[in-house]
Amino acid sequence: MSQAIAPAPAPAPVARPRRGGSEFSPLLRTVRDQGLLDHRPGWYARDIALTLLGIAAVVGGLLLAGPTWWSVLLAVPLAVLSARAAFTAHDAGHSQVTADRRAGRAVQLVHANLLLGMSREWWNDKHNRHHAHPNHLDKDPDVAADVLVFAEHQTAGRTGLRGFLTRHQALLFFPLTTLEGLALKLYGVQALLAKDGPYRTRRERLTEGALLLLHFAGYAALLLTALTPLQALVFALVHQMLLGVHLGMAFAPNHKGMDRPDQHEDGESWGHLRRQVLTSRNIRGGALTDWFLGGLNYQVEHHLFPSMPRPHLRLAQPAVRAHCRALGIPYTETGFVDSYRQALGHLHEVGATLREEQARRPE
Repeated sequence: MSQAIAPAPAPAPVARPRRGGSEFSPLLRTVRDQGLLDHRPGWYARDIALTLLGIAAVVGGLLLAGPTWWSVLLAVPLAVLSARAAFTAHDAGHSQVTADRRAGRAVQLVHANLLLGMSREWWNDKHNRHHAHPNHLDKDPDVAADVLVFAEHQTAGRTGLRGFLTRHQALLFFPLTTLEGLALKLYGVQALLAKDGPYRTRRERLTEGALLLLHFAGYAALLLTALTPLQALVFALVHQMLLGVHLGMAFAPNHKGMDRPDQHEDGESWGHLRRQVLTSRNIRGGALTDWFLGGLNYQVEHHLFPSMPRPHLRLAQPAVRAHCRALGIPYTETGFVDSYRQALGHLHEVGATLREEQARRPE
């Protein structure tokens, strides 16, 4: 079992790289020398065990309580535990949990497909493209025009319901996140059924499909065994809506309103360091913030070192901050509430054109 690594003192600023050298390499050497890229399977084993025990306790509580409306309250801890499973699935997809690829794949299949009903391969394909080109409107699927839009030119031609959503997207953001838990399931099933899905082999598709089917069948069987049909429906809605809000709160502040490579002539030539740092926003906080946001509050460090185990992200922060300061690269970090203010403020600003057009239309 790996030993816990004590927080290192803030390192001295790293000197600028030689002309033509990589801006990222000196930082990578510093972080590697501190052992922060070493895996922490013991830490993850404890975290996974606590999550599974918590889910088992909720299941036991549902079965013991029986068909009572009080059981719906158990949807709240189950939503939190489901978010914990989502964070573990995310980390496993980045090879943070273990260096063993087969073991990491198994961990992600259990947490994504079996516990959440979310396709592992669909998520990895989408998320890896995001990491390769964060906040790039043409290459990052997370900022492609969909229910929400992230740049003014994406608002063109949006009328009817889509126009209404765009005009008020900042106000509607958190209500819309209540659908995120269901959306993750829907997109995964669509990818599974699509001929051009991300699955590389038939066996991979069948494995994921079987686990998704087991999730949906088990989830329905549990709720319909413990509750009346109406109670089961309300429980499922509360559970999925709260899960969506929790995940939305973890992902919302990370990149919205941050710099975009497609806005700059030299954006395509940005190196790894600038591409990841300039497009990401950290959230200040303590242990509770780290826990609630699954370590994604260290978005800069996570994007620079995707395979870095979650408990090491906070330890890498002093070196990353010092290195950015030495190079004159803005390192963005803000408070919990202010991060949402900035992200929602950006969404509100993007929808301004459509609001102005509506105001100019005659009654």
